Amino acid sequence: MKKVLMVLTNASKIDEKHETGLWLSEFAEPYNEFKKRGFAVTAASPEGGKIPIDQNSVEDNIPDDFDEAIGVLQNTEVLSTINVNDFNGIFLPGGHGTMFDLPDNQPLKNALKHFAENNKVIGAVCHGPAGFVNTKLSNGKWLVDGVNMTGFTNEEEQQTGLAPMMPFLLESLLRAQGAKFEGAAAYSDHVVADGRFITGQNPQSSQSAAESFADALNG
Repeated sequence: MKKVLMVLTNASKIDEKHETGLWLSEFAEPYNEFKKRGFAVTAASPEGGKIPIDQNSVEDNIPDDFDEAIGVLQNTEVLSTINVNDFNGIFLPGGHGTMFDLPDNQPLKNALKHFAENNKVIGAVCHGPAGFVNTKLSNGKWLVDGVNMTGFTNEEEQQTGLAPMMPFLLESLLRAQGAKFEGAAAYSDHVVADGRFITGQNPQSSQSAAESFADALNG
């Protein structure tokens, strides 16, 4: 059985006036796809425990098939306790929370370095690639250097109205660290697969990114 590690944010606030967290569909849709494919899924976060959900991502009628995923979010593993050798792939869902606690999390950096250097599958969607920034490989190169990828674009961030509150612009920093960033029209379904490195641009890309990631995992 293939095993997938999903790494989530614990950050619940942008500032005192703006709450944030995980974008629900960016976890639930990939989680459901991975389970449908027969993968074992472990959810982890820097602090473990319950994951804050961005209330902007919660619709009046949450799909019934999100129930299991929501249950998983009530008690995640502490990332630093995870043995990454046990997993075939790592996937980072988004939500603005990721911009605050994932970029400088050392256990995540160590995990990503392991997955990259052992030719395992790496995936993310929307703000999830925030977890990639400032991560270096053993040869000193940035994790994203030379990688064809996508993520939440500067244009999309400007449209949220939250850009001035972000610690950095995701597209800009990924480009600065050598990523060959490919953005499509704002809020269109867009996925970039570069070998075993799979990224989706925004919430609309969650399902497609999950399918592409699962295909790569199945080889």
